[in-house]
Amino acid sequence: MRAARLIRMVLLLQARPSMTGAELARELEVSERTVARDVLSLSEAGVPVYADRGRAGGYRLIGGYRTRLTGLGRSEAEALFLSGVPSALREMGLADAASAARLKVSAALLPELRDAATGAAQRFHLDAPGWYQEPGTPALLPVIAEAVWDDRRIAARYLRKDTEVERELEPYGLVLKAGVWYLAARTEGDHRVYRVDRFTAVELAGSGRTSDADDGGRFTRDVSFDLPAFWAERAAQFARSILREEVVLRLSPSGVRQLPYVTERAAAHEAIARARSADGPDELGRLTVTLAVESAEVAFAQLLTLGPEGEILAPPGLRERFASAARRTTALYA
Repeated sequence: MRAARLIRMVLLLQARPSMTGAELARELEVSERTVARDVLSLSEAGVPVYADRGRAGGYRLIGGYRTRLTGLGRSEAEALFLSGVPSALREMGLADAASAARLKVSAALLPELRDAATGAAQRFHLDAPGWYQEPGTPALLPVIAEAVWDDRRIAARYLRKDTEVERELEPYGLVLKAGVWYLAARTEGDHRVYRVDRFTAVELAGSGRTSDADDGGRFTRDVSFDLPAFWAERAAQFARSILREEVVLRLSPSGVRQLPYVTERAAAHEAIARARSADGPDELGRLTVTLAVESAEVAFAQLLTLGPEGEILAPPGLRERFASAARRTTALYA
């Protein structure tokens, strides 16, 4: 445990010119007193850690000291080679850079660990696109990825429904969701989400326009922006926004188990939890739930797969559609 912490401390100091005791303590989740003891241990082991005193002081490595990655264990090395989706790197135009990085890491590993890359690749494969989808790379993804890496503004044309609009965007991050690429970007002081395959033209700022001459087209990134948290919030908002109608249905115990697999999972779990905390199951174990759905049409297609494990109670029009479907099915098998 302590050995791993010491390695982390050296790598942190390699990555930054200087760090205070408080910063190191926060990163390593220990006390400042423990940081001071660890620095002393590193010094005794021959690692040139130097402490600057005073208000602007801190710890730093001297003499351009660099450590090799010989502190990696087998499980750590294998996890490193899994950290990424190969197809995503290829689509962003980063396949060559990723390959070079893997070769460099492999060369730095101890000889007995150099099969980690092959071992991991033959045991785990990450396939991002969903089933029954033909994976396609948006033509403008590489240039957008370049803008994201370099914090460069873009002038873009974007299809919104049937209308093409122009936008000046500060691209913050890319998200790959079920085989579809999305761009999180700031415009007019607000962060928004755009589907990459709906961009029709993208121009990097600083590529000749005089208005970008001073800053090279780069923007100052908001350091408080958290891409995973932003995406989780927007994804939840989107899921809630499309569930505009409600369906009341009575479920058998089997239907309760199946419901999250045939409709929107979060909405199903929420409906089941509400029903259990309210009236609970009846004497036959059936649970009556009020489920948020996108529309009656979508609900019909999804809930029909429950068969006799779910009975639609409301709205009346949807119940009649299910009754009609049941009668036609009965006639087929009579």
